[in-house]
Amino acid sequence: MRLKAFLLPTALALALSGTPAVALAAPSDARPTDAVDLDVLFVSAHPDDEAGSLATLGQWKEKHGAKAGVVTITRGEGGGNAVGLEEGPPLGIIREREERTAIGRAGVENLYNLDRVDFWYTASAPLSEQIWGHDDTLAQIVRVIRQTRPEIVMTMNPSPTPGNHGNHQQAARFAAEAFHAAADPKAFPEQVTKEGLKPFRAAKFLRSGGTGSSSTGPQCATGFVPAVPTDQVFGVWEGARSAGGKTWAEVEVDARRDYVTQGWANTAAAPTDPAKIRCDFYTLVDSRVPYDPADTSPEAILRGSVLPPAAGGLPGGTELYLTADRFDLAPGQSVEVTAHVRAPGNRALTSPRVSLRLPQGWTASGSGAVRGAVPAGKERTVTFTVTVPAGADTNEQHLIGASLTTGQGTGRTDRAVRVVADVRGTLEPLPEVGLFRSWAGDSGYPQLDTLIKPVLTIGSGKSRTVRVDLRNHGETAQSGTVALGLPTGFTADAATKNYAALAPGATGAVTFTVTNSDASLPTANEGGDGGDYGITITTTSAAGSTVETGALEIVPTSEVPHAGHDHAVDGVASPGEYPGEELDLSRIWEGQATTGQDASATGRIAFTEDALVVFVRVTDDVLGKKVVPQDCKRQRRTDSVEIIVDPKGNSTDTSTVFKAGIFPVTDDPANGDPPCWQRDADNRQGPGATTAPGMTVVSKVTAPYAGYTIEARIPFAVLPDAIDPARMGFNVLVYDSDTQDLSSQSRLGWSTFTGVRADPYRYGLVTLPGLTPAQRQPSAPVFPDTAARSVHSPQTIAQSAVDGVAPAAVARLPERALRLTGQRQVAGGVQVTVRADRAGTVYLYTADGDRSLGERSVQVRSGRPVTVLVPATGGTPTSVLAAFEAGGAALARQVPLT
Repeated sequence: MRLKAFLLPTALALALSGTPAVALAAPSDARPTDAVDLDVLFVSAHPDDEAGSLATLGQWKEKHGAKAGVVTITRGEGGGNAVGLEEGPPLGIIREREERTAIGRAGVENLYNLDRVDFWYTASAPLSEQIWGHDDTLAQIVRVIRQTRPEIVMTMNPSPTPGNHGNHQQAARFAAEAFHAAADPKAFPEQVTKEGLKPFRAAKFLRSGGTGSSSTGPQCATGFVPAVPTDQVFGVWEGARSAGGKTWAEVEVDARRDYVTQGWANTAAAPTDPAKIRCDFYTLVDSRVPYDPADTSPEAILRGSVLPPAAGGLPGGTELYLTADRFDLAPGQSVEVTAHVRAPGNRALTSPRVSLRLPQGWTASGSGAVRGAVPAGKERTVTFTVTVPAGADTNEQHLIGASLTTGQGTGRTDRAVRVVADVRGTLEPLPEVGLFRSWAGDSGYPQLDTLIKPVLTIGSGKSRTVRVDLRNHGETAQSGTVALGLPTGFTADAATKNYAALAPGATGAVTFTVTNSDASLPTANEGGDGGDYGITITTTSAAGSTVETGALEIVPTSEVPHAGHDHAVDGVASPGEYPGEELDLSRIWEGQATTGQDASATGRIAFTEDALVVFVRVTDDVLGKKVVPQDCKRQRRTDSVEIIVDPKGNSTDTSTVFKAGIFPVTDDPANGDPPCWQRDADNRQGPGATTAPGMTVVSKVTAPYAGYTIEARIPFAVLPDAIDPARMGFNVLVYDSDTQDLSSQSRLGWSTFTGVRADPYRYGLVTLPGLTPAQRQPSAPVFPDTAARSVHSPQTIAQSAVDGVAPAAVARLPERALRLTGQRQVAGGVQVTVRADRAGTVYLYTADGDRSLGERSVQVRSGRPVTVLVPATGGTPTSVLAAFEAGGAALARQVPLT
């Protein structure tokens, strides 16, 4: 059933006025027993993650009536704030309001916050999963799917590609798992047996974006060329005009500008030339229903699920999909492929027959005849044995296609498999990549492995081991060789390495020692192809040979000397204080290119008996907005310096790293506009004085302004672990802002790669000869643990009261659990009587139709009514909102005043 919509904020001023204003649903006595029925559900990590898809969701809603909702795992309270001092839960409530305003421009009315903490920017999906909790978070998403029953589930990129936020990765992985789990009655069975929900089989699962190339303009959907030919990528052009006259590209920009706390208020205008307007692209990850990969219309994704199939297609609700007993197979091997045919719930499929479409030279055995008609709502399967030619090329993915013909119509589907050599040798994965590959395989999405380019880092002029992992996909034991092909400037300890007697199905490895023999090669993103120096791995066995590719990335290195005997932290690098080399900090890793005068920097590092000392000189033509001392956080928003230390040079994420964000100046004229510093997204995030006792910072800002210097002393005692003098990870990042809106335009540094601040493996490497650090136990990370809660959000309660999904998507209490009666306006607010059938907490809010006017919480016990006064200031209340929590479940109410 479709329920009355939640009214969204209509003016951004509401979101920013003193007490957070909330647009609320009109009072209603309706008590929904079913949740709102959605067509599309987008699963994201933070407010604004859906921003790049709003042109698509808006078109679908306006043209086809497709009703979309958004799951947002956190409220983004760990992000910056460009317009105020709020942080933590208060910022989360503001960001929720921004999101409701933004998505409302696309006609999206249903937003589900899961109340997980937005702890900091990380590139780690495993860390995100650890902090959010796997089973509980997945259960919430599964519950939303089972309650709202969307035909299409969409999300982001689940892989650890460079710069991809770890929260985004993990949100996407949750979405992928939920697509299957929501359909499985054995997954979270209490939702079925105790909550009365039914398993739900969503039709399609897609990730936003496509790996490949395309042009802009009206034909962008037809011109996309996927990097992996088996990818099924669909495009929706943003240049179509909305009913309001603007292009959807312009509507999407308007929505982005609603995220003012994130510094997006000045987002550049959308192109007006149709030839320059882009497509939104989506890659099909899984589908239970037939689809046409050649359909390039804006509604292609909707066909066969939200929309009826094209003429001659199978009846709506028909499922057709393939499963295979393996993804990787060697030439000459066979794979068992099963076609699943499920009839719609309201009609049978007569005379069903499945036929396969195979790559050239491939063969199949097995009858495609389905035994009898497929009864309504039932499934039948047919199985084929597909054989790859003995001479097939390896290291290629192929599609096995299937067509279903019935008396009611026809449809088609596909399944990807990969042909690999009998013995395949691949570059050892980074830890996060290895975990992703395991997840993708275990979750039934092995084809997602192609999203990751295998890379390893090596210090400039240094050596490292490079492991090649081997797997025998064949049916006999194999022996052979592995050759490592290196670019000019690199050498290995041997041209080839041997392996012997690798059994069928077994794994093994050979290890090379690789040296960057030419230390003059450019490092970081200035080297090779965007930072990558390509390598090849040629693996030979009795069955032949195959070549895999990968890359090495050179990170800068340096030797850190002992500081000069007259060293002082005074903002000046006097002769002899820093005997080591000067570091170039002027390379761009994100943002706009700069000139030497616009933004450039150099740095020096040394050590004393008890501390690291770092000096940074920044040349800058415009000073960005100065923060007030209370806003000394999130340094990336304006002119600042970030010093990063990975004590042992082996961290997989920044929870075991030290990161200091230093502002060279603050807006504090009474105290001389001093610098300030804090730790950010590291082992112990928070104000510098608390989290880095003994750390000293001195800044000198030129007058007239042409830049600044920063000198910092970082005691070894505040680092997360004892330093390894032979391998310490180190980086300095410089943020440049030329505006007054707390948004940086350029990001510079020493070791520079996209997203490098969260990727310790890409930090530079230094040695500290002569340092003998005191050994100690590493410090356990301290994570932010306070998130905004849905029961504290009147806007969430107002929605929940009419759409049937409990606040935070927890289990929904029965209707009888809470009654509000006798509500009436009195002096000072609204008097209301609260009755509950169990013990718990009721959170009450007065509202005037646009905003909340006051709040109060009350503990209740079963059968004992409580009459309370809920304050109301700044307006005339018209309704009371209530959220009731008891035993891990919740219920929302909204009642009009009498």
